[in-house]
Amino acid sequence: MQGFLLSVVAFILAIGILVTIHEFGHYWVARKMGVKVLRFSVGFGKPLWKKVAGPDATEYVLAAIPLGGYVKMLDEREGDVDPAERDRAFNRKSVWARIAIVLAGPIANLLLAVFLYWLVFIVGITGVAPILGAPEKDSAAAAAGFQSGERITHIEGKATPTWDTVYVAMLDGIVDSEESIEFTVSSEDGSRYQRELAIDSRELLAGRDDIVYKLGMRRWWPDVDPVIGGIVEGGAAEAAGLQVGDRILQSDGQVINTWSEWVMLIRASPEKQLTLQVERNSQAIEVALTPGIRELESGTIGFIGARETQSQEVIDEKLRTVERYSPGTAVVKAFQRTGDMISVSLGMIGKLFTGEASLKNTVSGPISIAQFAGQSVSVGIDHYLNFIALVSISLGIFNLFPVPMLDGGHLLYYAVEVVTGRPVSERIQLAGQQLGLLLLAGLMTFVFYQDILRVLPS
Repeated sequence: MQGFLLSVVAFILAIGILVTIHEFGHYWVARKMGVKVLRFSVGFGKPLWKKVAGPDATEYVLAAIPLGGYVKMLDEREGDVDPAERDRAFNRKSVWARIAIVLAGPIANLLLAVFLYWLVFIVGITGVAPILGAPEKDSAAAAAGFQSGERITHIEGKATPTWDTVYVAMLDGIVDSEESIEFTVSSEDGSRYQRELAIDSRELLAGRDDIVYKLGMRRWWPDVDPVIGGIVEGGAAEAAGLQVGDRILQSDGQVINTWSEWVMLIRASPEKQLTLQVERNSQAIEVALTPGIRELESGTIGFIGARETQSQEVIDEKLRTVERYSPGTAVVKAFQRTGDMISVSLGMIGKLFTGEASLKNTVSGPISIAQFAGQSVSVGIDHYLNFIALVSISLGIFNLFPVPMLDGGHLLYYAVEVVTGRPVSERIQLAGQQLGLLLLAGLMTFVFYQDILRVLPS
């Protein structure tokens, strides 16, 4: 319950920030263009808080449904306008002024992402160093020559100090390339090598499995003793009577030397009864264990709900890293990261239209976003700000789609007006709004349904 509440609060706070910044973009440019703003609302529905302020008596509202907002401007199409204020009506402004006002919302979201990345890079964002384990046999990673212990330093010339940056660079490479991605790696002795990784973008973008895992790449992980450090309540390990401190010696006569061997055996044994020899308090005992079953898109695996804790010290020393820059360098890095995320997003949209990516695997709904919000804030404020920056970019790009009801739909109308020299008729705009509402309702229903499928147990 605590995790659920954390996700809800983190989600509402993030959406509130993003909506406020987006609408402020519209509001600020509208004021600069001489348009009278009647209302600035964050949220829809019943007002929870309201204040009238400023020379134009603008109404500032915080409403009950925190999934959007709007800026209401003086407009002759929406009611009578005092003749003395007609020059301040939105519809009386030039088409270029209206374009600037509408474009300001998405641009505000993209600038917010730059600011948040800049802030994160100054403070420093924790991550895991991209050190590779032994690649999967007969995989694309093995064919490319990757070796255990190598650290990925660059992908297609872009620095990759953490696994998060590896994923961004790989996605960028996947949407840009049809055949291969170029890696630069450094070995443990400091030698540098180039690796050419063959890819099939259509296969990699199908399903929701980890793209690194699909390519046969494995993260390096310390080999530690097969000693149980924690038990998940309600799991197979608890049901079998395993305890913290138990050392796994054998399973059906097979000697277990490391925790990774133990994990691989469990993953390969869903719903199969195992007879374990366990050392507990310096005595060997037998335990009957039947791993549970978990369905992944790549297949079925076993799991027992147990973890080890010995590797944490090694991880802190070898794998944990902090991506941090000086304020000046952070500005450059923030623009680069924002540009990379825009490139990946647009590339994925292009793959959707060509059929190389599936909508259900690339679009997240409110439930998934709330889960991501809760997970990021539980890791730390740096990851939460990073999450907000990513969603801000997505919101900015989404609003530029040429769909009526979105900013991009209005920009499409204005583009027609620039070409033809006259505004799109109100009849066509009304029909477009109805179509846009239908499309958005369908999309929201689809992603919400996909969200429910993801959270339901298999």
